[in-house]
Amino acid sequence: MNEFEAGRPVVLRGGTVLPMSPRGSRRVLPRTDVLVTGDRIAAVGPELEAPEDAVVIDASGGLVMPGMIDTHRHMWQTALRGYGADWTLTQYFVWFYLEHGKLFRPEDIHAGNTLAAIEALDAGVTTVVDWSHGLRTVDHADAAADALESVPGRYVLAYGNIQQPPAAWTAAPEFRDFVRRRVTGGDMLGFQIAFDVLGDPSFPERPAFEVARELGAAVTTHAGVWGATSDDGIRLMHEHGFMTPETIYVHAASLSADSYHRIAATGGSISVSTESEQSAGQGYPPTWAVRAHGIPVSLSMDTSVWWSGDLFSAMRATLGADRSREHLEAHAKGETVTHAGLRADQVVEWATRGGARALGRDDLGVIEPGKKADLVLVKNEHSPVSFPILNPFGHVAFQAQRGDVHTVIVNGRVVKHEHRLLGVDLAGARAGVERTVEHLRSTMGDEAWEKGMNPDIPSAKVLDNPYTYTDYRSDATHRL
Repeated sequence: MNEFEAGRPVVLRGGTVLPMSPRGSRRVLPRTDVLVTGDRIAAVGPELEAPEDAVVIDASGGLVMPGMIDTHRHMWQTALRGYGADWTLTQYFVWFYLEHGKLFRPEDIHAGNTLAAIEALDAGVTTVVDWSHGLRTVDHADAAADALESVPGRYVLAYGNIQQPPAAWTAAPEFRDFVRRRVTGGDMLGFQIAFDVLGDPSFPERPAFEVARELGAAVTTHAGVWGATSDDGIRLMHEHGFMTPETIYVHAASLSADSYHRIAATGGSISVSTESEQSAGQGYPPTWAVRAHGIPVSLSMDTSVWWSGDLFSAMRATLGADRSREHLEAHAKGETVTHAGLRADQVVEWATRGGARALGRDDLGVIEPGKKADLVLVKNEHSPVSFPILNPFGHVAFQAQRGDVHTVIVNGRVVKHEHRLLGVDLAGARAGVERTVEHLRSTMGDEAWEKGMNPDIPSAKVLDNPYTYTDYRSDATHRL
């Protein structure tokens, strides 16, 4: 019998369970079992009785948490992992939007999505919103969907096209045909429409919103991105009645209090990509401001063309940025922060139940009987950082990393066990990405390829130092 054959029950024994329940997100259940039957969590409790054929996974000494949910990742760009490490947002826009984004063939979209999907599972991210704005043709869209369906995770295809105005591509008959063919309402592959609102007073994005409304699809949009999208876009959406509880506002890092009030009043949520906002320049990561408005938050990684693809990094960076700003604001007023406003359990919630809430999935992001069996066991017996676990939420947010992900279960299926992925073709993914890199490099030419990866370094002047008028060593010797 295959140890993890389809339909076989699984029981995680004796772990410290973080249920992330709405009844109390700080609850911790020590020495607790989680039984999975089919695609659901069947029971949670100590020393559970399990079917005789159940696979037993020893979770003692580890943490069992819901599968993490990334609400905004440009998966197609993963084929260029790390290429833009030294970019600003301007260089990103120039490279992908203006110069080289059109070079991506359908097979390149497939390669990036496949690698990104595998990478997500490896890091315990069981659901990813593929903010897929490289879909220049329906062939590209089919390639994106094919890739997502080939990897045993849970995904939402957020359809976008940066090469055309949203009113144009959402009106195309081939787009409607794609939706008819591929958006089946299935459990494992959801659908959103992805486009940005640029603030033009004529509101040219209105037709795209109307298409989304007609199709019953949520809209995800990059809002509050410095120099690109602003309060005007939020105001136009609000005045025309297109801000809904299903809308996800990505970044929202350079918005005014008025925009945050509009988002809060209409029930939307914000996807924070802290590593991105810190490095690229969309604005300061906004959780320190968003918390004051009571807006639901989820976390995301944006793109592996710059940053890591795991939410451990996102949690860590978000705590650091929020607390740093809290201290900075207090110091500017001559005050001292004595109690941190953002806690570790809150970012763990944002990485799990927060993402589920943003996607309208109350069956994800929690560990309770009857919920979907998307689970992660964080355990690494070969790491000195795996013990002691005194503060489970602090351990997840500050100590754990992707290498500590021992077991991942998606929809009741074990897709990673004992730190090794199961049922994925990593060699095939590598070969696909290598072909994409070769295609891009040969098409661009070596000079353009190298220039794109190594933007000019701005000149910097060292400040004049008033204390360099003498040599303190010789002066001190002279005084002796």
